[in-house]
Amino acid sequence: MFKYTLDNKRYHTLNYFYKNKFGKKVFKVPLDLGLDCPNKMSGGCIFCSNNSKSNITLNEANILEQFNHAKKIMEKKWPNSYYIAYFQAGTNTYGPLAYLKKQVDVVLNIPNVVGISIATRPDAINNECLNYLKELNKKTFLTIELGLQSSNNETLKYINRGHDVECFTQMVKKLQKENIFVVAHIINGLPYETKEDMLNTVKYLNNLKIDGIKIHALFINKNTELAKRYEKEKFSILTRDEFVDIVCEQLTYLDEKIVIERITGDPIIEELIAPHWLTKKFVVLNEIDKEMVKRNIYQGINTKA
Repeated sequence: MFKYTLDNKRYHTLNYFYKNKFGKKVFKVPLDLGLDCPNKMSGGCIFCSNNSKSNITLNEANILEQFNHAKKIMEKKWPNSYYIAYFQAGTNTYGPLAYLKKQVDVVLNIPNVVGISIATRPDAINNECLNYLKELNKKTFLTIELGLQSSNNETLKYINRGHDVECFTQMVKKLQKENIFVVAHIINGLPYETKEDMLNTVKYLNNLKIDGIKIHALFINKNTELAKRYEKEKFSILTRDEFVDIVCEQLTYLDEKIVIERITGDPIIEELIAPHWLTKKFVVLNEIDKEMVKRNIYQGINTKA
């Protein structure tokens, strides 16, 4: 059995990582600071619907109310757990640093909070913020989640990402220098990308020695620039079988110590145009498990000499 799992998976699960690190069940509590995204000034990413919210976040409430609301829901399934405060929505290092500090101080004073996870962009962490993150990392287990989406600069231009791969590389190295845990977000199935492009993205991240990864499947939401282009250009969208095939191979190129924090997406059904197979999340996860068994492959087997 693969050693970095408690769930009979063939990849390094987040559940294993947290239990091994903290000694008990840990869950993330999604929070919304109400911060915007700097890329919106240039039109924003074409897939963004400005609705990057958790279904259990009271995004109009203050941070403490949001936390207690989500905690109450999660504790029904996982009582007596530890928590990671997850600043999920928006670009959480974009805006006044004093505001971020204030919100972090609130959650750090909540009992059993053992870490902070901050979602942001590689072009949205200035030197003052980096110095703060360095100090914060000494107080708690800090994770910085950075959106990359693809290692192909032509793709990044097409989706109007607002930064290039070199920007991502430089920020990861700055964070690694301060021993901060870094998680990269990627999207499989971006328009006109080949399977080779998607494999190259995880190979690039593996070489960069990231700590964790979130793998998403592209989905098209209503009222987005992506939806307009899909209607006009009719580019292909990954089928479920194609996505499963790509993810299984991607995992083999990621070092076994890299934590797989997410392996599919969670579209909001009412906003979704395509693909509808993504609404059956656990079917996708089960198909990945079955395919890895069928191929007799594990995370990292293609990274070993």
